[in-house]
Amino acid sequence: MSSTTLSLRGVTRRFKDTVALNSLDLDVAQGELVAMLGPSGCGKTTALRIIAGLDRPDEGAVLVGGQDVSHLPPNKRNMGMVFQSYSLFPNLTAAENVAFGLTMRKESKRARLTRAQDLLEMVGLPKHAKRFPHQLSGGQQQRVALARALAFEPDVLLLDEPLSALDAQVRANLRDEIRALQLKTGTTTIFVTHDQEEAMAMSDRVAVMNGGKIAQIARPDELYHNPADEFVAGFVGQMNRIPVTLEGHLVNLMGKQVSFRSDWAGASPNPLALVRPEDLTVASVPSADHANARVLARAFLGPLSKVSLELGDGTEISAVMTSSNSLDFAPGDAVQVSAAEREYLVVAG
Repeated sequence: MSSTTLSLRGVTRRFKDTVALNSLDLDVAQGELVAMLGPSGCGKTTALRIIAGLDRPDEGAVLVGGQDVSHLPPNKRNMGMVFQSYSLFPNLTAAENVAFGLTMRKESKRARLTRAQDLLEMVGLPKHAKRFPHQLSGGQQQRVALARALAFEPDVLLLDEPLSALDAQVRANLRDEIRALQLKTGTTTIFVTHDQEEAMAMSDRVAVMNGGKIAQIARPDELYHNPADEFVAGFVGQMNRIPVTLEGHLVNLMGKQVSFRSDWAGASPNPLALVRPEDLTVASVPSADHANARVLARAFLGPLSKVSLELGDGTEISAVMTSSNSLDFAPGDAVQVSAAEREYLVVAG
């Protein structure tokens, strides 16, 4: 299948007094899958609609393969789109739904049916070609919608929260299948979601959006371990906010000097280190005199467990560890908590 670069240049979209997109710039490489992640109202869906041609920017341009397509209607952009609600034609079979776009392009009936069968095979539904949408499960319907979007070999594939209507297990399975299919076809893809786990699991890069702008775009691991600011750190994964004291070029974090970087200008009277739960180690102590925290609760999460703790100053934090190790701790236990040796993002308290 064809793949191409996609670029947004200074895209701005206003709705009366609301700025949905604020001079948004984005470059997506050939064959790349980029997730646009963010809370409701951050602009991610507006950006997707502008890319698709369903909405027009007030300023800026959309480029595909270096060509400005901002003035083109949706049917002239050669983009496939998969929606949250499946949007299948109820009176057409799975094969007919997949072939619909090819019908509009005046492909021969034989070519349409062959292509539809090939794509149903690709999405794991070769025996469902003659079934109607009401005879398919939600996950199967979304596979048909995906096959339909890929039928005419789009330059860009747009996925608008395609998994949000499915139950947890189907979502997990289908996200893996979509990623495998995208890698196989090499189709340049934009995936819009508010689910951080989906974004991190499926993408080459994740663009975290806030207030109509991209707060940070990076590989999932880089985004997680090196967030650009407090918003990104708090939105991607769980984060503890632990009081620290400045000591020259280091900070004192629960009795340990560690390096840091900050996202504020100037000094803060109450700096907080942002610490992932897995960067904390909890140890039993011989007596309360050796402790700096007490256990509040333990939550079993399968192979991992979360232990909630309260520091001496009343700050509540959580640590993640293997479930077998968490058995050593019970509510009320006095423990010693320490942070891993690494650089931490410190924010104003």
